[in-house]
Amino acid sequence: MRNIIAGTAGHIDHGKTALVRALTGIDTDRLEEEKRRGISIDLGFAHLDLAPDLRLGFVDVPGHERFVKNMLAGVAGIDLLLFVIAADESIKPQTREHFDICRLLDVKSGIVVLTKSDLVDPEILDLVRLETEEFVRGSFLDGAPIVAVSSKTGAGLDELREAMRKAARALAMKDASRHFRLPIDRVFAIKGFGAVVTGTLLSGTVSVEAEVEIHPSSKRARVRGIQVHSASAGTAVAGQRTALNLAGVDAADLARGMVLTAPQRFRTTRQIDTLFDLLPSAKALKHRAPVHFHAGTVELEAEARLLDGSSAMRPGARGFVRFLLREPTLLLPDDRFIVRMFSPVLTIGGGRVLDIDPPRVKDAAARLKILSEGSAQERVALLVRESAYGMAPEELIARTGLPASEFEPQAWLMDRDWLTSTRQRIASVLAAFHKQNPLLPGMSKEELRSRELPGSAPHVLEALLAGTGTIVSEGELLRLSSHRLALKEDEELALRRLESAFQQAGLAVPGLQDALARSGVEAARARSLLQMLLRERRLVRVSDELVFHRDAIESLKAMLAARRGARFAVPEFKEWTGVSRKYAIPLLEFLDRERITRREGDMRVAL
Repeated sequence: MRNIIAGTAGHIDHGKTALVRALTGIDTDRLEEEKRRGISIDLGFAHLDLAPDLRLGFVDVPGHERFVKNMLAGVAGIDLLLFVIAADESIKPQTREHFDICRLLDVKSGIVVLTKSDLVDPEILDLVRLETEEFVRGSFLDGAPIVAVSSKTGAGLDELREAMRKAARALAMKDASRHFRLPIDRVFAIKGFGAVVTGTLLSGTVSVEAEVEIHPSSKRARVRGIQVHSASAGTAVAGQRTALNLAGVDAADLARGMVLTAPQRFRTTRQIDTLFDLLPSAKALKHRAPVHFHAGTVELEAEARLLDGSSAMRPGARGFVRFLLREPTLLLPDDRFIVRMFSPVLTIGGGRVLDIDPPRVKDAAARLKILSEGSAQERVALLVRESAYGMAPEELIARTGLPASEFEPQAWLMDRDWLTSTRQRIASVLAAFHKQNPLLPGMSKEELRSRELPGSAPHVLEALLAGTGTIVSEGELLRLSSHRLALKEDEELALRRLESAFQQAGLAVPGLQDALARSGVEAARARSLLQMLLRERRLVRVSDELVFHRDAIESLKAMLAARRGARFAVPEFKEWTGVSRKYAIPLLEFLDRERITRREGDMRVAL
């Protein structure tokens, strides 16, 4: 089933709601005040099956200038525009404003509908048609069908349905493979069910029992039920008008402008960099001007910051503008938005979000040019290059909204030039370390990370070194693959002396300092040789001051294994081993740690 969202736009009382009712049989004016006053105040919704495999969801928007903010909440997600002009009035002020809004929101396709055709003579209808063709020339509606209809008599409705069918089949559907995002445009409660929200599913899918996150509050809820065009469904997909019954949250905690996503997928922002178009009909936009900012279904107060250093933006100009938002909201790059002035409250421009977390840089225009014109790969490369140590794929998705298929699948994303230069720098550091410490097998990872990658997480170093053949990771140490321990003649002799001193001592081992002093080499090299024996497990450290030969420890373990289940105290252990308390206590504590024995009060059990 192809799901296309159609939206109306046009001046007040030009017949938008009557047109939708004539096409679908659904009255979208649901509020008592709307019925009493005969005008649309808020958004209305309907649907129409144009073919067995083609369904249109309608968003009917109010035309009154006082309710343009409601209109903006509905028109943001439409695929196909029904641009309504009453034949008896032709082009009016909100006709122009709604048209500007649709162009700024980059609506791609539409049909011009001349309503109330039964109220004018054919000559007048032809004149309105000519005025309309002139009005839309050069826009996305240039060459679009212009269909005259009467919602009262039904004239022209079949022709309009056929035009809608052709236009809808030519449109690309919203992408269900991208990440789930549903801007809320209506909230209400149903007795016995609880909170219900509705919206146009911009991307992705959502299913019953799924957990969702509500932005900007970060609250979680469970999808208890789904309706698509008033029918129950197990799953809703991108492009459908969707109602979700949410469990775990009250209707009072929800509002138009909030956005539902998968949990922990995205984060809100209060500062965005954009590519902004100021309408030719607007006044100059001053640096730091307060504005109304509309994106999706949200309306916020914001402050415009001109990034080219100028004090004002000329009418009709395009440029990079940063908006500081009064409150946090969920936006993503490529989202479209509309800006209206405070007084008078008029639409002055709109544009496209480029970055939701802009850094402080000297040449903002250069990086924003890449974000506005570059490919997905070029934009990803820029953001990764700007990060201190690379980015996790999850962070990149939160920053861009891109699916993982748009960038190389790997655990950690790094800039290639930075990766190459950093690997070379680490290799140089290791080479210097090996030269200064020839008897050490390698450098501590933690020491290297704190020196060369301060503030980075441990996995950054692991990702950095993955796949390199010149640097070897061994446990907590790093070394060059070319590094080999090569002992001098006196070092070989000292190594044998050290090992022999502990091996011959059995469990009555010498003190460390005494053994090192008798090795025959100076203290620094002796300590390095001792570390070598410990790493190779030829010696075993039992405590800070006591080191034993592995043969003695293995013999001790075998002796206790023969006494498995026996309970004994320190005096018995001393008798079995022939050692003093100086050795017995550290040895027993070591055996406890090794799970050879288990302490029970003053006694121990051989395990």
